[in-house]
Amino acid sequence: FASYYGDHMVLQKKPSGAVVWGHGELGAVVTVTLSGAGGLIIMKKKAQVKGPSGTWTTVLDPMDGGGPYALTAEQGLENVTLRDIYFGDVWLCSGQSNMAMTVLQVANASQELATATRYPYVRIFAAAPAHSDVELEDLERIDLPWSLPSAAENLGHGNFTYFSAVCWLLGRSLYEALGSPIGLVEVAWGGTPIEAWSSRRALQACGLPEDTGRGKGGTPLSSLWHCACFNLKPTLCFAPPLSLALSSSTSPHQHLSGPQKPSVLWNAMIHPLLNMTLRGVAWYQGEANAFLHTDQYNCTFPALIADWRRAFHTGSAGQTEPLLPFGFVQLSTYLRRSADDSFARLRWHQTADLGVVPNARMPSTFMAVAMDLGDEHSPYGSIHPRDKQNVAHRLLLGARAVAYGDKDLVFQGPYPTRAILDVSRGLLNVTYSQELICRQRDAQTFEVRGGESSPESWEREGNTDGGFCPPQVCCSRQASPCQWLPAPVVAVGSRTVTLALSGCGTLVLGLRYAWAEWPCEYQACPIYNPQGLPAPPFL
Repeated sequence: FASYYGDHMVLQKKPSGAVVWGHGELGAVVTVTLSGAGGLIIMKKKAQVKGPSGTWTTVLDPMDGGGPYALTAEQGLENVTLRDIYFGDVWLCSGQSNMAMTVLQVANASQELATATRYPYVRIFAAAPAHSDVELEDLERIDLPWSLPSAAENLGHGNFTYFSAVCWLLGRSLYEALGSPIGLVEVAWGGTPIEAWSSRRALQACGLPEDTGRGKGGTPLSSLWHCACFNLKPTLCFAPPLSLALSSSTSPHQHLSGPQKPSVLWNAMIHPLLNMTLRGVAWYQGEANAFLHTDQYNCTFPALIADWRRAFHTGSAGQTEPLLPFGFVQLSTYLRRSADDSFARLRWHQTADLGVVPNARMPSTFMAVAMDLGDEHSPYGSIHPRDKQNVAHRLLLGARAVAYGDKDLVFQGPYPTRAILDVSRGLLNVTYSQELICRQRDAQTFEVRGGESSPESWEREGNTDGGFCPPQVCCSRQASPCQWLPAPVVAVGSRTVTLALSGCGTLVLGLRYAWAEWPCEYQACPIYNPQGLPAPPFL
C-alpha cells in the first residue's frame, strides 16, 4: 500500500468510492479484499501494476459509514493486511503555522487533551514537512501514521508539530454533529506562502513567475519572517536569525528558500495525496502573504482552490466531487497598533474581493471570521492566537451548511446589502442581511473616504481608538484625491447601522469596516448576529 494507508485509517464513505493504491511488481496483478467481522468478504478488486513507477490503483465500491474492516492486498504469495479500518468522511487540513498549532498549545489545552479518548472514531494522520522541486508520487515521510487520538502521544505531541488543533476541533465537532467516523489528514508547514502550496499551473493562471521571492518594497520575504515565526522550530519556519535577515534585506538577489519556494509543498505534500478520496478541505494560511504578493491573493487563492479541486477529482478517478467543499479561516490579528493595512487587504482578497463566501468566484466555500479573536499575550507570539475553539466552531457551521447542505443553519455574520446617503442630515444608512447585535458602540470601525484630512493627521491629533480601526467612508469634493475619514456610529437598528458623515465632503466614494490589522478587542467587534458570528470586514 502507499504510505498513507494503514491500520486505524478512515476511508471515504458513500456516495463516493474510496481509492486505494500501492506499489508492486511491474505487470503483476494485485487482489484487494475488504472483509468484515469474522473474515466475511465484502468485496474483491483486481488491479494491474503499471509503469513507469510500478503502481496499482483500484476504487472500492461505495460503503456505508462504520466498521471495523480489514483490507488486504495480495500479489502472488505476498500479502499485506490493514486492520481496524472505518468508512466515514475524510477531511484534509492544510496551511501554515496557525493550522500547525497543536492541541497542546490552545486555550484550555489540558481539558481538550483530557477528552481525546472519548472520540475513538475520529482518526488522525499527519504528513511530515517536506518540499521538492518535482512532483512526488508518494509522501517522503509521515509524522503520525493513522492513529486513535490520545493526549500525550499525538494530540499533544509538541508545539507546531501534530496534531493540528483547528483540524482536531473541527473533526471532533463534525463527528458530534454527524455521528459517523471522521478521518483527519494534517498537511501543514509554518511560515509558508500560498505560492508554495500552488501547482505551477495555478501560479501561471495568475501570471506569477516560477521564481518569486520579493516582499513589500522589494524586501526578501525571509527578512520579514522573524516575528511571524515566533517560537517555531527552525526546521518548521526557515526564518533566518534577525541579524542575517536585516543584512540580507539589502541583497538584490535574495530569493525564497526551502519550503517558501513556488510549488515545492504542492509537489511534496499535496500531489502525493491526489488519489485520496476526500469529503472536504480546511485551510488556514495567509499570514505569509501579508508580506508577499498580497494583492495577487485575490487570484492565487481562488486559483489554488480550483486547481486542487480539479486535481483531487482527477486523481481519485472522479470519486472526490468536482466542487470539493473548501473551508478557510480569514486572517486573525498580529500587531495591535500597526498602521499597515496588509492584513486588512489580505482578508478582503481571501474572499476574492467580494466580502463573503460562497460567491461566484469561490463556489462551495465557507469562511471562519477570526479578526475578533486576537491574543496579544499568546506565548507563541500574537500572530498565533490560542482561541482555536471559536475558529473551529465557525468552520463547523460553514461545513454543515455548505458541505452537508443544512439549509436552515446560519453560518456567517451579517453583511451590508445597501447603503443610502441622507445628504440633508449628513448620515449614511447601511442595511445588513441579518438581524444585528451591537457589542461595541464607541469603537470607530467604519470609515468613509474623503479629501478633508488623512489617517496620519488623526493619529497626530490623538484620534485613534487604542490602535483600532475607525469607521471610515470615502468622501470628497473632488473624485480624487480621496482619503479615509472616521464615520461614527449614530444608531443601530434591528438591521441597520446609521453613520455620521461629519467633516465629509459632498461626494461619498466608499465605505469600509474593520479595515485594520487589529480591528477590535477580543470578541468585541461592533457588529455580530444573534448567533454570535461577527460581521466580516468589507470595502
